[in-house]
Amino acid sequence: MPTDPVIGVLAVQGDVREHLAALAECDVVARPVRRATEIAEIDALVLPGGESTTIDKLTRAFDLREPILDRLKAGMPAYGSCAGMILLADRVVDAIEGQQTFGGIDMTVRRNAFGRQVESFEEDLRVTGVDGEPVRAVFIRAPWVEEVGDAVEVLATVAEGPAAGRIVAVRQGNLLATSFHPEITGDIRVHRLFVEMVRSAG
Repeated sequence: MPTDPVIGVLAVQGDVREHLAALAECDVVARPVRRATEIAEIDALVLPGGESTTIDKLTRAFDLREPILDRLKAGMPAYGSCAGMILLADRVVDAIEGQQTFGGIDMTVRRNAFGRQVESFEEDLRVTGVDGEPVRAVFIRAPWVEEVGDAVEVLATVAEGPAAGRIVAVRQGNLLATSFHPEITGDIRVHRLFVEMVRSAG
C-alpha cells in the first residue's frame, strides 16, 4: 500500500462531504465513490450517515453492491457511521421489507432506535481506541446495537439516560461502526482510529 492510503466515501447519499473533509485531515487520499470501477481503486471505504434504505437501493441501482461485497469479503477495511452501521450489520431489527445490508459485523442493529429526528441528542462518550477527552457523539435518528457475537469488540456504550448501556460503537476485524456522526463535529479522532486500522491492514 502506498504511504497515503486511498479511502473512498460511498457517495450515493448522506454525509459524504463531511467524511471527505475529516479524512483529508488524516493524511490519506480521500475520494468519493459513485461507480463500480472506483471500488477497485481504493484501500478502504466509508459508509456515511444518511438513510440506510435509500443507500441500499442506490448501491443496487448503480451496480455497486456486488463490488463492495466482494471487497469486504476479501478483507477491505470499512467504517460505517449511523446508516453505515446498519449497512455493516449482519442482522437488522425493524428493517424495511426487502432491505439488504452488506453485513460483515456479527451484530443485530435496531433502526431509528433512539427515536425520531426531534429526539436527536448529543453525549460525551468514552470510545476505546480514542485517546484524550471523551468524544462528543451526535445521534440523529440513530441505530443502536442490540447484540453482538463473540468476535465483536464493543468500543462505546451510552452512559446516561433511558438508553444507558446501549452499544453505539463496535469493531470486528477490519470493520468499524458507530451509531453517531463524528464527521459533523470537527473531532477527527474516530477517523484517525479508522485510518490506523487501514494502515495496519495494509
